[in-house]
Parts: sequence; C-alpha cells; structure tokens
Amino acid sequence: MTPSEIVLDVRNLRIHVVTRRGIGRAVDGINFTLKAAETLGLVGESGSGKSLTSLAILGLQPQPAARIAGGEILFRGTDLLKKRPAELQEYRGRRIAMVLQDPMTALNPVFSVARQLYEPLRLHRHLYGVELRKEAIELLRLLHIPAPATRLKSYPHQLSGGLRQRVVGAIAVSCHPEILIADEPTTSLDVTVQAHYLALLNAIQKKTGTSILFITHDFSVVSRMCDRVAVMYAGRIVETATARDTFERPAHPYTEALLKSVPDLSKPVSRLPSIQGSPPSIYNRPSGCPFAPRCSYSMAKCSEAYPPETQLSKSQTVSCWKYA
Repeated sequence: MTPSEIVLDVRNLRIHVVTRRGIGRAVDGINFTLKAAETLGLVGESGSGKSLTSLAILGLQPQPAARIAGGEILFRGTDLLKKRPAELQEYRGRRIAMVLQDPMTALNPVFSVARQLYEPLRLHRHLYGVELRKEAIELLRLLHIPAPATRLKSYPHQLSGGLRQRVVGAIAVSCHPEILIADEPTTSLDVTVQAHYLALLNAIQKKTGTSILFITHDFSVVSRMCDRVAVMYAGRIVETATARDTFERPAHPYTEALLKSVPDLSKPVSRLPSIQGSPPSIYNRPSGCPFAPRCSYSMAKCSEAYPPETQLSKSQTVSCWKYA
C-alpha cells in the first residue's frame, strides 16, 4: 500500500469518556487505514467503540464527556485532530460525509427536504437559484427517490423509513466527498429496502470513487459491501483482514465467535451459538486481553498482558497470544 493510496490513516487513537463514574477508555489505541475507492468494514458488538470512532473523525464526538486522549487522524496527511472547529467545517460534508443509522434523528423534523439538501450545496458548492434546485432534484433522482421535485417539499415525517434514509444519503453525497462514513445505515430498514440501499451505495462508489467506512454488526452486509474488515472489541481493533480471509480464515477467537453466531440458512438450527459473558466496562479495562474471560482458547498469559499485533499475511493482522 503506497502513501498515495491512503485517504484516511488513524494512528493510536484514544478517546476517554469522563463521567461521574470516572474516566472510561472507550477507544483504547486503534490503528487502521482506508484506501481510495475502498470499503472498509468496522465490525463488533454494540459498545465496542465503532460509532464513537467515526464521530471523532469529524470532530463530532459528544462533548464535553468524550475527549480525545491521544493519537492522530490523518486525512491525506493532514491531522484533523489539530484543526479548529471552524477549520473542520471545511471538511465536513465537502470532503468527509456521514450517514447516521437513524434517519429520523439525522434529519431536522421542522425543515423540509429542500431546506436540508440545499444547505450543503450552498455552503460547499456555492449553488443558488435554478441551479440549486436542479442539482437537488438530480441528487434525489440519483438515490432513486420517486417524484423528486415533489419530495423536495416534503418533511421527514411524511416519508417512509427507506425514503428518509435515501434523503440522508443524498445529503451525504451532495458534495462528492472523498470519504463516506456509513454508521449502520441499514438498521432501520427492512430486508428488501436494505438490499436496494446497499446496491445504491455500491453504484455511487463505482461512479464517484468514494472511499467508504462502513460500520455495522451485520456480517451479511459485510459480505456484500466490504473489501477489508477491521474487527473491534472493547475499544481495540483485534483483527484486520480482507473480507474473504475474515469469512474463510478468521484468526482471532472473537472474530470466530461472531461468525459462529450468524445463522446458516442451509442447515436446520434449533439454537444459535452465543458468546458467553459480556464485554468489559470502559471504566475497568483488564490489563490483559479484554476478550480472555469469554475466550475458549484463553491461557494464563492472556490475563497478564495485552497481545502484540502479529502479521499473519500481507493482508491479515491479529492481536492474539495464539500467534505471538
């Protein structure tokens, strides 16, 4: 991977959450890269730090509770963590855009679709009048929204969940961003609409060359969308591999356990396997491997120190004492 291919490079990112309970290590030193025109899947259980990581890229982590404790977020070599809020505005929407998992809260209920779609087009692309309306209609048409001129007058509550998610998608791609962060964008959609929406994202990526950071806990979505996968657990990335290696040769016990919990529709299943126990609290991270209490391969040293990252192949790394 040459430096010119890397659009986003996250290095040793640490995010602390400060509350009355103390200081929680929500994101505990993660590293990953996103290449041009690539889709990277960030997967893991709820609470592993996926969404907080994505929000931090745009400086949108909930403040003052969430604080960046260290690391770098390099967008084409520029550290976004060193940018002032006013400077980050130049990146949000124009160069890095985000699709949130709940379109009803992502959209302002008191503003029409037109007002919310016009805003980034005015701010970043400086469109006005007839050109502004024409581009907005084209964006809605790109996302396969029927009667786009009419939909511009609609309010979020007048749209179905699928249409709301497509409007959010239209806003996200309106300024042709280099990176699109999709934070579980299909959670609120039924299976048919989900499949159509994923196909739209793929089509937009092929047309524009946008890099996608796709955050999900759904491995069926990962298999359809992602080139590479980063598996996150308890604020750390425990394995990174191509999507094929993730499914065919999972290395970390946590990745293996996640895949076993996905039902195989070709076989009769009376009860799905589950991962025993719960992830550790962000306020009380263990000194060793945080997955050790739930791991069937656990050894004595797993509870003593965190395992180093091991390179298994050119495209697969894992943090596990089995390979160290």
